[in-house]
Amino acid sequence: MTDVTGEPVDALHTLFHSDQGGHEQVVLCQDRASGLKAVIAIHSTALGPALGGTRFYPYASEQEAVADALNLARGMSYKNALAGLDHGGGKAVIIGDPEAFEGDRRTELLLAYGRAVASLGGRYVTACDVGTYVADMDVVARECGWTTGRSPENGGAGDSSVLTAFGVFQGMRASAQHLWGDPTLRGRKVGVAGVGKVGHHLVEHLLADGAEVTITDVREESVRRITEKHPGVAAAADTEALIRTEGLDIYAPCALGGALNDDTVPVLTASVVCGAANNQLAHPGVEKDLADRSILYAPDYVVNAGGVIQVADELRGFDFDRCRAKAAKIFDTTLAIFARAKSDGIPPAAAADRIAEQRMADAARR
Repeated sequence: MTDVTGEPVDALHTLFHSDQGGHEQVVLCQDRASGLKAVIAIHSTALGPALGGTRFYPYASEQEAVADALNLARGMSYKNALAGLDHGGGKAVIIGDPEAFEGDRRTELLLAYGRAVASLGGRYVTACDVGTYVADMDVVARECGWTTGRSPENGGAGDSSVLTAFGVFQGMRASAQHLWGDPTLRGRKVGVAGVGKVGHHLVEHLLADGAEVTITDVREESVRRITEKHPGVAAAADTEALIRTEGLDIYAPCALGGALNDDTVPVLTASVVCGAANNQLAHPGVEKDLADRSILYAPDYVVNAGGVIQVADELRGFDFDRCRAKAAKIFDTTLAIFARAKSDGIPPAAAADRIAEQRMADAARR
């Protein structure tokens, strides 16, 4: 059995015996009346209540769903630590095709999910992720006070993809500064794989900064929305074609995880990888493969933290300017990681992990 990245899966072994485990709590949730089947994984509460989104996805098996929840929750611990938030890491996945749940059926499922989250008493704070939206969080919040990413009409901050894209853009600027000595993307060729909720905002930042942009997405309408608005944007047939684009400076994976693997890394033409997708490294060791090819990797959980910065701020009374200023610091954090990687002689992903682990360890000792 494999997970969504194609790697072998043994969720219980991961949880109890591997370096990728160590989670505090994993909850399996079911409500047969609504069709809810969900997994809530809490990796760490050392820094505070676990915070992370809800993914709604048609997993091939429950085992794959558990494995994805474990990986995503762990990533949120590291993301929140490096974003300077007083939150640990957690993630939830709802098993099913989100397009198959509409109207009252979707509402009943989300209400049941809200009750499941509420049963944890605040140890886990939920938000949006792939397959869930602001309107969904408004429904979840009817049963659960520990819900963020709600609409402004319902006391929330709204769409977190805006600041997620802004943070990724700051990571790209830092990468350009580190590699080319100038924090601008002007004249650089950037390939964006996935132009949905986050990717299309990222394209706008890149074009405004003078970058040359090529995009791809499995949904033709997502590509068309951008190319019709910006005729100068090129479209690649698929991700396989995009990563082989001649003269590509930066590759931005902005869809599902596992984009950097044994098949894609050897053929990447880009000098930098910096994107919004979670868990881009398909397995431990890929970061070394990138370094061996002199490809600079901006760790995904560092640069895509703008969204979680936004939803965390919602808990204290949302202020967009305050959040944007904090998301802008992703530029400095990314540069600090590159500097640590150079001084320690390790890949940037390992350097980011060390910094995040130190913050969590310091908090646990207090």
